[in-house]
Amino acid sequence: MDWVNLVPVGLLLILIFLLILKSQHVWKSHTRGNFPPGPRPLPIIGNLHIMNLERPHLTMLELAKTYGPVFSIQMGPWKMVVLSGYDTVKEALVNQAEAFAGRPKLPIVKDTGNGKGVIFSDGENWKVMRRFTLTTLRDFGMGKKAIEDFIVQEYGHLAENIEAEKGKPLDMTLMMNSATANVIVSILLGKRYDYEDPTFRRLLALLNQNIRIFGSPSISIYNMFPFLGFLLKDYKTFLQNMKEMNAFIKATFIEHLKTLDRNDQRSFIDTFLVRQQEENGKANGYFHNENLTEVVRNLFAAGMETTSTTLRWGLLLMAKYPEIQKQVQEEIEEVIGSNPPRIEHRTQMPYTDAVIHETQRFANILPLNLPHETTADVTLKGYFIPKGTYIVPLLASVLRDETQWEKPDVFYPEHFLDSNGKFVKKDAFMPFSAGRRICAGETLAKMELFLFFTSLLQRFTFHPPPGVSISDLDISPSSGITVPPLTQAICAVPRS
Repeated sequence: MDWVNLVPVGLLLILIFLLILKSQHVWKSHTRGNFPPGPRPLPIIGNLHIMNLERPHLTMLELAKTYGPVFSIQMGPWKMVVLSGYDTVKEALVNQAEAFAGRPKLPIVKDTGNGKGVIFSDGENWKVMRRFTLTTLRDFGMGKKAIEDFIVQEYGHLAENIEAEKGKPLDMTLMMNSATANVIVSILLGKRYDYEDPTFRRLLALLNQNIRIFGSPSISIYNMFPFLGFLLKDYKTFLQNMKEMNAFIKATFIEHLKTLDRNDQRSFIDTFLVRQQEENGKANGYFHNENLTEVVRNLFAAGMETTSTTLRWGLLLMAKYPEIQKQVQEEIEEVIGSNPPRIEHRTQMPYTDAVIHETQRFANILPLNLPHETTADVTLKGYFIPKGTYIVPLLASVLRDETQWEKPDVFYPEHFLDSNGKFVKKDAFMPFSAGRRICAGETLAKMELFLFFTSLLQRFTFHPPPGVSISDLDISPSSGITVPPLTQAICAVPRS
């Protein structure tokens, strides 16, 4: 897609004006030595003119065919190195984990989080917050029976809401968001919300909109040229949404402070506040309100969005491939019958497990990964990459690597099964990324995906709406920082 069509005329005029004013030497690369090759950048805009800004990973996959598995592109003033293919991404994120564990200082993140929290923070702040987050999530049941029980109960609420639709066509987005959000909210706030609760619905709407905006072309433009923010409506909306979410989180932890009991910590927020009181007055402490707000918002967004999006893909794919759906349901009947699924059943259900893994691989919901940055000068595949370089570990190229997957562009659960039908782990299965920055909630997400997906297939069969043929169901991805399926209704028909 031509990027010019996505940018306001005023912005384009300013870019042209800058092009006239600035001489090319201002934009010379900071690199030296054997830097990865790439397409020749133009002054000011770099390689912006060749990028599909709606789905940049598609352009990057094409460029990898020309320039190889380690190549460079320039987006405005940002010089980026793109890593393509399983071997290259693993070499960087796993074998040279420390050197590739940084995060670039994106202007949009600096404006809204100021380098705090856990997802986009860096250095010692990131290490302290990540350590605390992992420990506290485990203490509140991540990977344990307590949270498994909560997911099973939450599924009951989800099923009631689906059943109330009586098999009519429905868009599953809000229901899935509500169910998965309640799981992480139960840990963060120590409660759950009714799906119709206006505060809950508002929070989910704000999160959804900001996740979409974060991956939009206008925010890409803003990150390259922050001085253009006043022209960008999406940027202003993003900031306003963030302000509203932060106000809710701050009001919540003020309420928690009123009844805080260090001997009865009810939630992630309580545990953080206790730690904050312990470190009160400590110079250069990390347990301040800014970090609390950011970590809670990070976990709320990440805990809802990726799992919900993957489940929506799973149900759409079941409606698209009824023979696969039937095999899953036959395995459910054989192994657990009408009993609630439990995590212990996963090892007894290799086909269902393979379908869930293949959904994650095929859906490829975070194709660009989150951006990394080199923390030291490093050599990769013979190329020199300086400290402070923006790195794109292209997950789309790993999950569809032709050397790793028999049918990379096809939904094919047999990728995860051997000739005897037993489940097989694949090294190139990296939907949660890899290395130092691997998703902190991976264990929780895997548990949710198995329990929700299996429960849904146990109780419902998913079909296209009346008058829509299976071939008409569109399994093309949408666009954004995470990639949901295109919005379309499907029918959930209760099984007899």
